[in-house]
Amino acid sequence: MPAFMTSAPGKVIVYGEHAVVYGKPAMAAAISLRSYLLITALSKSHQTITLRFPDVNLEHTWNIDDLPWSIFSHPSKKRHYYDLVDRLDPELVEAMQPHLSTLSPNAPAEDRKVHQHAASAFLYLFLSLGSQDFPGCIYILRSTVPIGAGLGSSASICVCLSSAILLQLRILSGPHPDQPREEAELQIERINRWAFVGEMCIHGNPSGVDNTVATGGKAVVFKRGDRNRPPTVTPLRNFPELPLLLVNTRQSRSTSMEVAKVAAMKRAYPAVTESILEAISKITESAHELISSSSFDANAGGSVKTLGDLMKINHGLLAALGVSHPKLERIRDIVDSVGVGWTKLTGAGGGGCAITLLSSKASPSTMKSLEEQLCEEGFEKYETKLGGDGVGVLWPAVLHKRSEDQGGEEIDQEKFLSADRKDVEKIVGAGISAHEKHERWKFWSNVGGPHVTSQGKQEPISG
Repeated sequence: MPAFMTSAPGKVIVYGEHAVVYGKPAMAAAISLRSYLLITALSKSHQTITLRFPDVNLEHTWNIDDLPWSIFSHPSKKRHYYDLVDRLDPELVEAMQPHLSTLSPNAPAEDRKVHQHAASAFLYLFLSLGSQDFPGCIYILRSTVPIGAGLGSSASICVCLSSAILLQLRILSGPHPDQPREEAELQIERINRWAFVGEMCIHGNPSGVDNTVATGGKAVVFKRGDRNRPPTVTPLRNFPELPLLLVNTRQSRSTSMEVAKVAAMKRAYPAVTESILEAISKITESAHELISSSSFDANAGGSVKTLGDLMKINHGLLAALGVSHPKLERIRDIVDSVGVGWTKLTGAGGGGCAITLLSSKASPSTMKSLEEQLCEEGFEKYETKLGGDGVGVLWPAVLHKRSEDQGGEEIDQEKFLSADRKDVEKIVGAGISAHEKHERWKFWSNVGGPHVTSQGKQEPISG
């Protein structure tokens, strides 16, 4: 099997934060910041698997024969690629612990926790789907998604792992231009199901929204009713690609603390708080209706302005709930002062990231000046796209030259490992024009042309 690569995007919440906790809808969309996993098979004499994740300083090798195959392959425990796994098996989790406890013994406690979460997701998928005669491999993971910033980095990684292992098992075919849409959708669903299993290893009880966006791309509207059941999710396959400025405050935040703030406010001022949450709900519904309408035109200034105005109003309501932060407000002031778009916090708030939907007035000179000011004040800025591709594959991991007679160049493993994060996209062929990128990379979400979910139809996510 040749070396190959899988990739999946991060995500942002565009509308509906905090209201979603109280049964209101929210909208999440993929961003063009992505994770990339390079898979290289070893010779038959090397019966080891190695996971290398230099962005978090993780590197570990396991002997395949030493792993707990006996319990994972037991008839009462064995899971198949087509199974729906909605909870982790405690005995399987326990069986992995000796193989996780030796990770990064000298690393700080917080780093070690990150390493063990990533490795547990990898091992649970590898042992559930694979077998003892699985070929030795090196898995090298790089991510341009800021980690721990509420941008779905773990889901992006789990989608990369899930799709890679399923490809190695020959469970997935394509994506290719002649692949039927129904087949592509089934394969997206299988990737998503197992990515959700990886997310459970990391988060315990994830909503499943992040991995759904990372797998299918574009955007979704999601709504949680019964807390004992997964949320319902409506994919927005016609969500347009829109220019986005993402700014990381570098301010740590606690989702649970921000949720608790809103809960306390709701207890103290129930009627007022409910009216704010209901207004946020109406914003999400208005954006959904606009994007789903036949008259929506992403190239028309009026349509983009409406989406931007809704984002700006959403931020004001979130600030009224007390979940903004002085650094988020400072970013909004800086961006508003140059008039390049509409800004709001994304995620739980209290720090984390702000997003700006960019207008057509955002000239290169203005953006350069804006970047300088944001950097001077200690913020981290990314220019990205909203509503891009979901999971993709580069098979083999070769980037073709501009003409066929020039052949191609295999992605260099060491360059991929050692590159600065900002250079990773260039190495994997994603830091070039969209047309050229799609010549090399293939995406299941693009097979068979655009697919639009019927309005109002609520589709349950995996898990």
